[in-house]
Amino acid sequence: METSDLQNTWKNIGIELNTKTTDDLNQLLTSKIRKTMNNFLFIIGLDIIVCVGLIIFLIITALNRPGDLIYQVNNSILGLITLISLIASLYSWNKLQNNRYNLSLKEWMEQRIKMLSKWLLGRYSKSYIVLLPILMVLIMLSIHVYFENKLFVEVMKSKESIYGLTVGFIIGLFVSFYVVNKIRKYQLKNLEFLKDLYNRL
Repeated sequence: METSDLQNTWKNIGIELNTKTTDDLNQLLTSKIRKTMNNFLFIIGLDIIVCVGLIIFLIITALNRPGDLIYQVNNSILGLITLISLIASLYSWNKLQNNRYNLSLKEWMEQRIKMLSKWLLGRYSKSYIVLLPILMVLIMLSIHVYFENKLFVEVMKSKESIYGLTVGFIIGLFVSFYVVNKIRKYQLKNLEFLKDLYNRL
């Protein structure tokens, strides 16, 4: 990369140049790229923690409700979806690690940009629109029935429970979509930043 190109890059991302050499600027560029990649890893890390926490909750509740078959089925379906999500998150974490091996910085970036573009803009990137309502229903039923300390069927016969679940579902779904969209916009912004840096290399 020419010094003039590096200067333009750093001007666009707000870094003071002073009397930095090309090697210094390359090191700063590498640091900036890794910091941006760590933003993706942070989001994935949070997802892993949430998945593990939910699985632990489902195991505890399942052990405390051995005789409620419908509740067990609800938790099993939720647990399976959560487990798949956990495996996918661990896979993503492993793929995005800062291990360059024998690749150049540009090749390493190209691989990760392709992966991130596939996850954020690919064929299944909008699957959360379908999954969120399903997950919200399963999670709310699991939590509500457990803390009602009644059988699943008994809780579903209560009008108060139905009203509470309906209102909770609407509010929870709205909040969930809002949070997911904010995270998605943040990730897309970081992806565009990586693409811009890559195009300047």
